[in-house]
Amino acid sequence: MIFSSRHSVAVLLVCTANICRSPMAEGLLREELKLRGLQRQVLVESAGTNATQPGHPADGRALQVCAREGIDLRRSRARQVVSQDFSRFDFILAMDQRNLQWLQERCPAGWSGGLSLLGSWAPDEAVGEIPDPYYGTLAGFEQVMSRLHAAMQGFLPALLEELASAG
Repeated sequence: MIFSSRHSVAVLLVCTANICRSPMAEGLLREELKLRGLQRQVLVESAGTNATQPGHPADGRALQVCAREGIDLRRSRARQVVSQDFSRFDFILAMDQRNLQWLQERCPAGWSGGLSLLGSWAPDEAVGEIPDPYYGTLAGFEQVMSRLHAAMQGFLPALLEELASAG
């Protein structure tokens, strides 16, 4: 699928409220693409399965952890996953089983995109679910970032392969 003439591939990262994990994953993926000069070829967004506060900024702890890595989340705003996302995105990556199940229940029959756990892409498969750090401390957000890095190590090669075949 081609989202637009500007983007060859589109990726949606999904957590619960879209204020912690998925904005962090979106920021990290955008940064990885920027480092490779591919930021204009891939649409990257995030959304939540239960984004009860649309427009809410990313959690301050997520901002802090990302800022340490040069990732700016200040423009990030929460939004709800909508049915049109299945037609807009090639990859929809959930942070945990609950998010994945929610997405699977709403996924249209015959959708040809890739729906999976982001953590399942980690090369050593040790990541699994990426736990919600919201009710914890800053250390929980740091652990999330570590898991996101591991997952991206496996996802990026697949994304680059998809880009090569799309372009």
